[in-house]
Amino acid sequence: MKTNKLISRMAAVLSLLVFTTNSFAQEQEWKEYYKAANGKSGAALKTAFAGIIYDRDEGGSSKTAYNALWTHFRTTDALPNGKVWDMYSNKREMTFGTDQAGNYKVEGDVYNREHSMPKSWFGGEVMPMYADLFHMYPTDGYVNNKRSNHPFGETNGESYKSANNFSKLGKCTYPGYTGTVFEPNDLYKGDFARTYFYMVTCYEEKLPDWYTKNGVNGSGETKNAVLATLDGNTYPGLSSWQLEMLMKWAKNDPVSEKEINRNNAVYGIQKNRNPFIDYPGLEQYIWGDKKNVAFSYDHYESTGIQTIEADNAVEAWYTPDGRRLQKPQRGLNILRMKNGKSKKVLKH
Repeated sequence: MKTNKLISRMAAVLSLLVFTTNSFAQEQEWKEYYKAANGKSGAALKTAFAGIIYDRDEGGSSKTAYNALWTHFRTTDALPNGKVWDMYSNKREMTFGTDQAGNYKVEGDVYNREHSMPKSWFGGEVMPMYADLFHMYPTDGYVNNKRSNHPFGETNGESYKSANNFSKLGKCTYPGYTGTVFEPNDLYKGDFARTYFYMVTCYEEKLPDWYTKNGVNGSGETKNAVLATLDGNTYPGLSSWQLEMLMKWAKNDPVSEKEINRNNAVYGIQKNRNPFIDYPGLEQYIWGDKKNVAFSYDHYESTGIQTIEADNAVEAWYTPDGRRLQKPQRGLNILRMKNGKSKKVLKH
């Protein structure tokens, strides 16, 4: 019995060492990926990141890449139980393939492919934005239709509320805009904020064109939404009220394990990353109170942190090379849970 327990413990330690070694190697890989941004700050840092993350595998033609999203979602947006991870509705858990697209009459019927930054804002089926996984999500078709191409915002939801008041549509209550907005649930506001930070960084050279063609010279909801969200410049890129609100959302809903896993999954497909997930609080170095501080790709001080589980769920903490710790230390730690799962946690 003792021998079996010892073998079991040794196997667990070996498994953890393999996990931490691979995690450390991956960590170093994406740090090197961002090397060109080292020493930059503010607008120059944003441009440096644009030069890094714009290059990716587009996945072929617009039709091919867009159709492939159905398959990619199974890797990027699956709940732990394998169902569709929908950030617009919690009406029910949908099954990949079975509940894909098709007609819908009510919330909970099917899921579709949502451009979190509506495609009309950048001219429609234009690559690479049209199929960029970093802003594409599987969402409830009915709720997505209600969102239409309205900007994100905060509202009382007098026009529409999804099941359990999960998401809302109505007049904007956030200072700076009074038009119709769509408000996602608090659980995912940080996710969408970091999505928009990625979009206005990756495509910064295109922003003035989007603003002019689809905003100033656009029409209807698209015109209002573009003018409300963008500022017509490469920097800041976002309108003042939108940027202020998204900065708040990012702070109140820090980087989560879901986002980290999704970032890695998209990297495996597109071969580019979202730096606002890799470096929690990076937005402060570009637009916030650290925009005059030089970014260090290898010695980063974060202003955001992933939520850490309650102590009673933690089995032990380890360094990336497998040494057990009495408590988490500053930098990268490996957290082993009592349920047997392990995860990376940045401690600041």
